[in-house]
Amino acid sequence: MKLVPFLVSMLAAALISPAALAQGKSCDELKSAIATKLDGKGVSGYVLEVVPADQDAGDKRVVGTCEGGSKKIIYSKESKPKT
Repeated sequence: MKLVPFLVSMLAAALISPAALAQGKSCDELKSAIATKLDGKGVSGYVLEVVPADQDAGDKRVVGTCEGGSKKIIYSKESKPKT
């Protein structure tokens, strides 16, 4: 299952273009664009969160920055409730 984190990081790198980062897009706009691309690739069961740039992402992946680098968008898989 080491392939999954690799694929997620490759997908994240492909989603974030240097032009998008340089423009300082609004977080809602960038988050929506990332979600559209993930959905288009058949990815499901994920959560995108906008957090301050200085907040530790922990085990989640940073997939974009927005609002001039003051915030970042982090990606994580939804955790399934334990039954």
